[in-house]
Amino acid sequence: MNTEIDSKITVSEWEVMRVVWAQGKVTSKEIREVLQQKKDWKPATTKTFIGRLVKKGMLHTETEGKMYIYSANINESEFIKNTLNEIFENICDKDVGNTIVNLITKATLSFKDIEKMEKALEMKKKDAVEEVPCSCVPGQCKCQDHNCSSGH
Repeated sequence: MNTEIDSKITVSEWEVMRVVWAQGKVTSKEIREVLQQKKDWKPATTKTFIGRLVKKGMLHTETEGKMYIYSANINESEFIKNTLNEIFENICDKDVGNTIVNLITKATLSFKDIEKMEKALEMKKKDAVEEVPCSCVPGQCKCQDHNCSSGH
């Protein structure tokens, strides 16, 4: 795929992408029908979001007769992983652990999810450090101000 993907998408564009990811290949009418259950968008609104996602390289377009068929240029799990990685790259390394804890605290999890996390944490213990060093330049976080060792 030669298309450059702009992965900065709005909440409404997320809604459209979730339908495309779930359906695989879909028309704008099918996207509208799914989102009608959740959103009170006019057909033109849905088409606007689809058009933006095509421009951003998130959606691939094929024509079948007079219909446009849309599919994703990036799979959902890869997109979510890239989005989270970008967030973690843009916060102080000392805040990553607390951010993950906050995500876990807010999430509804199955016993299987928790079991996978426990296994991942056991593996992480092998590489754990006493204290995560600050990754920021002076003035970019509060670590230098408070010489914090327990987070921000």
